[in-house]
Amino acid sequence: MNSSDIAHLRLISQGIAHPTASSPGEVVSHLGALQAQDYPGALWTLGLRIPGSTQSTIEQAIDARRIVRTWAMRGTLHFVPPDDVRWMLDLFAPRLISGAAARRRALEIDDEVIEQARSVIVPELQQHSVRTRSELCALLERSGIATAGQRGIHILRHLSLQKVLCFGPHQQKQPTFVLLDEWVPHHSSLTEQEALHLLALRYFTSHGPATLQDFASWSGLALGRAKIGLSSALQELQEISCSGEAYYLSKQTKQYTNNAQGFLLPGFDEFMLGYRNRSAALPNAYANRICPGGNGMFLPTIVFDGQVIGTWKKRTRTHDVVIAPELFMTIPVGQRQAFSDATTQYGKFLQKSIEIAW
Repeated sequence: MNSSDIAHLRLISQGIAHPTASSPGEVVSHLGALQAQDYPGALWTLGLRIPGSTQSTIEQAIDARRIVRTWAMRGTLHFVPPDDVRWMLDLFAPRLISGAAARRRALEIDDEVIEQARSVIVPELQQHSVRTRSELCALLERSGIATAGQRGIHILRHLSLQKVLCFGPHQQKQPTFVLLDEWVPHHSSLTEQEALHLLALRYFTSHGPATLQDFASWSGLALGRAKIGLSSALQELQEISCSGEAYYLSKQTKQYTNNAQGFLLPGFDEFMLGYRNRSAALPNAYANRICPGGNGMFLPTIVFDGQVIGTWKKRTRTHDVVIAPELFMTIPVGQRQAFSDATTQYGKFLQKSIEIAW
């Protein structure tokens, strides 16, 4: 097994190559959680894995509460299965809340401020169900709770980690918040051991081949807890070796047929974000091209034959979208056609025509 094989198998495990999912809920449950920091990009992450889907069908699933957006692993926004929201917060929130204590002190957000905010926001959402972030911040301001300088979003994040709030459906380009208990009234309860087992099983099934270090990095778990999860799931996984390192994946993962497909991936797609070591698909020489300066902001990528060969930008116009590729090297005609095919798929998802600005 070599690194190229690893990259191809990951495309299959993730449902990018030969996708078979029929709904956003199916994709999110398979992946375990899906990075949703960039909302439009997260919609395409889902659409890429669901043949025939459109942006509107993905947003309909959000409106119907089939997937839920909240702060979960690593303290960043994710789409998660609604049934899993609470046990995931039980698993991650204590460490995230503790880790943000210094920032809250710097913003002068103490327990009293959080309780005051809760006492204002909960009755508002009980009466009106959905409010935009700006509406909630205005409400806090009217109640004497300052929201400037990132105080507002940190208060909303803290209440979300406490299982009071989660995100609701977007209104135009505005994110909204709802009460978690009203938005997702039913849920599973798991012990920590059960939660670690399920999370590890879903990760290696959907992201494999991957290493223990990849799992710890993706989940944000301490290495010891990540190892407990992997150990409990080993009987349901297969182990392979690459360059002397152990990788794990589902026993049901099908071998790939190398048909040199091209894919247009959003910036925070799990194919990049899902691993500590990305070198199987991204040569180290190009790492700074997709995450300039290591600032955590990942650019959209072009993937061909399992390898990242460039980045891309889009410019949305009234009736179409202009896609501008920035390639790492000169590519042959065949790869250009694969890229063109990938942009056509993206255009169908957006329900807009596509123009490529080579």
